[in-house]
Amino acid sequence: MNLSLPWWRTPRRAADRTLSLHAQTAAAAEEPADDMAAAPTVRVHGLSLAYGRTPVLQNLDWRLQPGQVVGLLGRNGAGKTSLLECLLGLRDAQAGEVQLFGQSSMTLDDSARARIGYVPQQSDLFEDLTASQLLAYFRSFYPRWNTGKVDSLLSRWEVPTGTPIGRLSGGQQQRLSIIRALAHDPDLLVLDEPVASLDPLVRRDFLRELVGQVLDRGTTVVFSTHILSDLERVAFNVAFLQTGRIALQAPLDALLEEVVLATGSESALAAFAAASASAQVLSRQAGHWLLRGADRSAAPAGVLVQPAGLEDLFEALT
Repeated sequence: MNLSLPWWRTPRRAADRTLSLHAQTAAAAEEPADDMAAAPTVRVHGLSLAYGRTPVLQNLDWRLQPGQVVGLLGRNGAGKTSLLECLLGLRDAQAGEVQLFGQSSMTLDDSARARIGYVPQQSDLFEDLTASQLLAYFRSFYPRWNTGKVDSLLSRWEVPTGTPIGRLSGGQQQRLSIIRALAHDPDLLVLDEPVASLDPLVRRDFLRELVGQVLDRGTTVVFSTHILSDLERVAFNVAFLQTGRIALQAPLDALLEEVVLATGSESALAAFAAASASAQVLSRQAGHWLLRGADRSAAPAGVLVQPAGLEDLFEALT
């Protein structure tokens, strides 16, 4: 993928068309009617993708509303990058549909494309150009370009503007890639492991910028990361990718409030779960159950109930 071009001009990655036409038609037939009042920024229905005989995404449904910040969590190889590429129409799926701003991601018009910012996991920049030259080139593709923001970020993040990009460090190149994605004040921002090569101070400043973008413009943000502490700082919602589907998406604060880690005998844990009609068992291992919505006061003798952390949720739901 050549990210030296605007993201929508990169060639799509073709799918391995192992699913039948019948499967694709059935997925479309089962599609529910749109809730026009909700007007989701991103709408995914029945998305399926496999590499050879290995399924990656399996009949995945997902919606992202305007102004949502969603952290996408999944194990290595779970398909996070593939999902984000399918969202943007950069990779063909074998079945299903993705809509962005109400349009198919495969046939977006120019005005919709100009509303999207994308930071890939590995950037491919014009190494012979300077940062100033690269940003001037990209500016020509976007009718909306925030020069003040660009200049401020270049200064704050100490990105040399007159040095060929090929001579910049990996962290500097990643900062430049992020600035390029933020420069046109996108309405949808898709970030694939955007902070992996950033030092802690720049990473924290980037997260503040991300929150500001959401508060100022109502931008929808979806980003994958393996740095759980970053999610706790900025993600208002978390989505867990497991066995090719979104196993759970919910506000992070609510999850941390509602989910508990209970330890005890299997019989006592089963009784604890049964004591709350609304209790949902998220995972169960010998002597350790993760429950959502359980009545903590109903814990029988011998059951230890503790608040669950994001690491507990990650282990259980990915």
